[in-house]
Amino acid sequence: MVVTGGAGILGGELACVLVASGANVAILDRDPALADRLQDRLQRGTGRAIVVGGDVLDTKALTETEEAISAELGPIDTLINAAGGNHPRATTGEDLPFFDLPAEALRFVGELNLLGTILPCQVFGRTMVDQGRGVILNISSMNAFRPLTRIPAYSAAKAAVSNFTQWLAVHMAKEYSPEIRVNALAPGFFLTEQNRFLLTEKGSGELTERGRTIIEHTPMGRFGEPADLLGAALWLLSPASAFVTGVVVPVDGGFSAFSGV
Repeated sequence: MVVTGGAGILGGELACVLVASGANVAILDRDPALADRLQDRLQRGTGRAIVVGGDVLDTKALTETEEAISAELGPIDTLINAAGGNHPRATTGEDLPFFDLPAEALRFVGELNLLGTILPCQVFGRTMVDQGRGVILNISSMNAFRPLTRIPAYSAAKAAVSNFTQWLAVHMAKEYSPEIRVNALAPGFFLTEQNRFLLTEKGSGELTERGRTIIEHTPMGRFGEPADLLGAALWLLSPASAFVTGVVVPVDGGFSAFSGV
């Protein structure tokens, strides 16, 4: 199986638990050195892990990577699209109103999250079609359910990922094989390096007003931890969900269920 963005916080956690469960995993990341922190955990697993450099926005490079992974680990039947993220310059604030958000930052966020999901599905999904089976798991977001303030590009891109997940699930099942399933997880609020500047005060680590509001609107009263994704991910990747395709599963501590009153 392949995990794009596999050296990141969420992707890395998924890769480690899959290797621990006996899976052979290719961690694909544009900065392979980031996976060094995972090596101790990966080596303790019963599966095998390899780390490969790759750009989810480069079809030619992805194709070459697919060939290399297949030669090393065998045919690819599982893809987790964990590559994604926001950009500070695509985030509104007192010093950067919506009208001044630079196009290059907006484009970066849109391409990384949406194209960075579609292109790996094209490259690795072709292998699944040849085999007549496979599982694709995309990473959406709470922003896909309700857009959040300050992050217009990220919210729009993740809404597109959810829509694409449903489209591809139908397309694969009807055009190629009902044994190719496509689903997505929609994490709630996880404190990562990408959003820490929005949720905590620089230096002190205290919650910002935005961070406090999120906790107040999360019935479970905390941010998510990477391990919180694992149960839902393993279910969607396993035969236990053999009749599940085209769904976006919230893992959000109840945020999407809470009206605020």
